Amino acid sequence: MSHLPSALDDWYAANGGLSRAIENYRPRAQQLELSRAVAQALADKSVLVAEAGTGTGKTLAYLVPALLAGGKTLISTGTKALQDQLFHRDLPRVRAALGRPVQTALLKGRANYLCRHHLERALAGGRLRSREEAAHLQAMARFAQRGAGGDRGDLGEVPENSPAWALATSTRENCLGGDCPQFRDCFVMRARKHALEAELVVVNHHLFFADLWLRDEGVGELLPNCQAIILDEAHQLPEAASAFFGTSVTSGQLLDLAQDCVRESLLAARDFSPLGDCARVLDKAVRDWRLAFPQEAVKWTAAQALAYGEAARTLERLQAALDALVQALASQAERSEELALGHARAVAHLAALAEWRAGEGEDAVRWLETTPRAVLLHATPLSVAGRFREQLDKGGRAWVFTSATLRAGEDFTHFLAQLGLEDAATLAVVSPFDYACQALLYVPEDLPAPNSREHTNAVIAAALPVLKASGGRAFLLFTSLRALQRAHGELERLLAAEGLDFPLFVQGTASKREMLEAFRRCGNGVLLGSQSFWEGVDIPGDALSVVVIDKLPFAPPDDPVAAARMERVRRAGGNPFLEVQLPAACISLKQGAGRLIRTETDRGVLMICDPRLAEKPYGRVLLKSLPPMPRTRSLARTLAFFAPQGAVNAPDPADGGARSES
Repeated sequence: MSHLPSALDDWYAANGGLSRAIENYRPRAQQLELSRAVAQALADKSVLVAEAGTGTGKTLAYLVPALLAGGKTLISTGTKALQDQLFHRDLPRVRAALGRPVQTALLKGRANYLCRHHLERALAGGRLRSREEAAHLQAMARFAQRGAGGDRGDLGEVPENSPAWALATSTRENCLGGDCPQFRDCFVMRARKHALEAELVVVNHHLFFADLWLRDEGVGELLPNCQAIILDEAHQLPEAASAFFGTSVTSGQLLDLAQDCVRESLLAARDFSPLGDCARVLDKAVRDWRLAFPQEAVKWTAAQALAYGEAARTLERLQAALDALVQALASQAERSEELALGHARAVAHLAALAEWRAGEGEDAVRWLETTPRAVLLHATPLSVAGRFREQLDKGGRAWVFTSATLRAGEDFTHFLAQLGLEDAATLAVVSPFDYACQALLYVPEDLPAPNSREHTNAVIAAALPVLKASGGRAFLLFTSLRALQRAHGELERLLAAEGLDFPLFVQGTASKREMLEAFRRCGNGVLLGSQSFWEGVDIPGDALSVVVIDKLPFAPPDDPVAAARMERVRRAGGNPFLEVQLPAACISLKQGAGRLIRTETDRGVLMICDPRLAEKPYGRVLLKSLPPMPRTRSLARTLAFFAPQGAVNAPDPADGGARSES
């Protein structure tokens, strides 16, 4: 293995193995540099943190040494979509190029696989809400009979948002495990068995944490045999770790419990009416609890939430209803496995609810958030570094953390501190794209302060001439849903007044996948999105030529977790803005900017409508986090970018000092 880093050159050469096996493969010095560093970490069983600029081809950079090194490797990525892309597209190409018959496996959480037991009970229950739901369940039954892998992603005829999925899949809470009558034919168990036998396993971050710390998914056997763990999209790890190290109780969990108990009481305890009655009382208590809060989404500390209106009283009634259900289930638990499991679920929820109400230590923050339909209670740790570090200190394996966005400015400190990786080796590989010719950063002049009421409308007014010059083909990214909704109305008004026919795609009006596919096809669309469109979105080519960002993505001051973490830094004598807010904003801004240039031939304008970027001293740090593109504050120069033969680098007196340090 020690000779591997120097032996990689031939694979990445112009006439090497990857070039012969992968159509349109282009050698990149940056990709080879990253691959050598990964190979060295694998050989030394050390820790590597590597930022790879957009276009580096980091997936191929770590797959080649991982497959050549042998041993068992676990690769985790940020989302199920990226997980599928890695397993079904990238991995087969590299495996074919290397000619290595490496056994691989794709493993997801149990909720992604059909559950034969729950599907059978749903079909037998006959209490479905619509014909469409019944048709979806029948399609699932046919799919299960075909003996496929049971991955719900492979059943395209049933919509992703169909309510029938909840009836035909299991969760950590309602899975019967080894007591299930369908255990021997369980799709989840088959997938786990395959993963245990494979040399390379692809998971996502949620499953990774569930396995590593909570054992929620029951695959603890995977990790002890791993020689290497590669964590792609690693910038998402601190947030994912915080979620898994914390605790949550949600109205959705409680409603599921109540509805499961009503259903099971009719099947296994029809002669004991108090059980169904208690479950229905809990169902109403949960719904009343949601009605105690505003309809719009909010995030409050526990103190704020408990002081609001009838919130404290409805929570007391909810806890009393849950306690009554625990008692009813205790008397009937022996009558079926489902009732026994329901009792365990109810006891766990009651304990978590009581713990949340009782208070917290100094190391966690209690908070509440609402969505249009749900209430969620959280206890989130202020730091996960110590617990994450415990795993690394066990030794015996290599760890590779990689993403396009790990540094704040030119500094890894913030990311390393979040996960306790201060002594890790670091590498920054720049993008191979020619940003000086391909892109332009435009920061408009004379915009109002970003916290003013006028700002959103001013952003749309400033963006309109750019959209006219580009012929649409734009993403408008917002730091809040409220700003997005206001911008949508204003943009519709201005487009109508100008007689411009740019199709608008607005987050929330269709699924993310449907919106992106329609945006690609139309050729002159304008997409308005919030947080979920800042990363993980790939629109190469002419369909996207403008990315507009309304504000610098600082965490809102009323975010309970961010505020608590800043207060912790302040109490320790640190600077919360420089140590928490600014580094996080750098990484988020870099993610949003990364949507613009996706290939060597893309061209586009990044428009950031926040005067602080150009006028505040900390703007220099944020600018260093962005790709090295020319900068301007001149609208004329920006419009000229879209003219035939538009020259990005032509001298522009109106820019003043805006191009310094580009």
